[in-house]
Parts: sequence; structure tokens; C-alpha cells
Amino acid sequence: MIIDELEKKLRPPELELKPYPPKVITLASGEKMVVREARREEVGVLLGTVYPLLGVPKDFYDIVASRIYAEILGWYRYRVANEFVLVGAIDGVIVGIVNSRLASKDIGMSYHTIAIKRGLRVGAQLFAAKMEHHIEILGQKEVLIVAESPIGFKRWMIEYDLENREDKYPEFRHELGGVPTYVLTTELYNAVRDQKVTGTRPVDTELLATADKLKMPDEYPQIPGYKRGK
Repeated sequence: MIIDELEKKLRPPELELKPYPPKVITLASGEKMVVREARREEVGVLLGTVYPLLGVPKDFYDIVASRIYAEILGWYRYRVANEFVLVGAIDGVIVGIVNSRLASKDIGMSYHTIAIKRGLRVGAQLFAAKMEHHIEILGQKEVLIVAESPIGFKRWMIEYDLENREDKYPEFRHELGGVPTYVLTTELYNAVRDQKVTGTRPVDTELLATADKLKMPDEYPQIPGYKRGK
């Protein structure tokens, strides 16, 4: 009973978040990627998917993987306020993960984007879905964003023409630190939405069912020769 009471004190207050409605995105390969919100009980398969990338320095996978691993664990342990996790899956196999949280009712705090499958803009598609959730589903006014890799900087800061908030407020920083804090406002989002946000809803029942039980990938293009379990 004492532990239960202490646990209550440790958990941050939570806003009630609207669920993200699943959608399907047809990739350039013709494969259909189901994008849906992850559930807390799926934390094992999420962490198992990220874990092999902790030691991959190429394209800064190591720092992104280590941070998203800790953030997902913090979400599972109720140590992060208002976090959500979206997954992209093809035939149930996880090909990408994004996560974020709400700093307040109006302000989003984008965390990380990690793509397992390369060359099909999986990460870009999932990042756009994350912004869609912030702006359209949750009704937020702006999202704070930082990048930890050159690829991320090109995909987010440049392609979205994000506003560098620190030009005006040098003391203002995203909680992840790192590069200057950039902001996606509702106006900027609306300007690129038709180019960036893809996919269709509702998802066919049979197709959605393929993503009901998530599976870890057996191979990683970032790790030549990798085979899960070997």
C-alpha cells in the first residue's frame, strides 16, 4: 500500500488524448504500411525493435535509438507526461517508430523518428503522421522540433520550412537540447500538408488485422549480415 501511494506521487499528471485513427500508406514499392498508435502492452516488441540499433553510429542511429528506447520505456513506466507512440508496420513487421508528447494542451514536443526500412521514406511518412496527430487530431497550435542527424535536419527543418524560434528567443530550447529549437506552426503545417501527409482511412478490416500483433524485424539494412536470434 505504501509503494502504491509513492508510485502515485511519481507519476506525472496526464492529459486525456484522443486516439490516432489508423491509416494505410502505399509506399513506392507498392507495399502497404499500416500506421497506428502503439499500446503500452506492446512495449516489449517496440524496445526489441529498437535495441539492435543502439550500436549503429551510421546516420546517428545510435543516439536516436538510445533516446527513443529510453523515451518508450519512460512512457511504459509512466515517467513521461502525455507521450504517444505511432508505429508503421508492413504485414505486422515494424518498419518505423515515432514518438512525441504534449508539453501543454496547445504545445507539442516532438521526440524522435526512427526508420528500419530504408529507401522508401518511411521515416518521412511517419513524421508527417506524427505532425498530423499533433495538429489535426489533438488540435495543437504548434510543435517544437529538433534534429540530431543531417538527414533529420533536411527532412524536417528544410522540407517543412520550420521557424527557428531561437532567432527571437535565444534562451528558449527544446527539452532534448541539441540544435536550435525549430517550430512547426499550424500555418506552416497547412502550407505543406497536401505534400507531406498521405494515406487513406478507414483501413480495410483485414489489412488492419495484419498490424494487430506487431512483430520485430528479422533483418536491418543498417546492420549488414544481421539475423535476429543469431
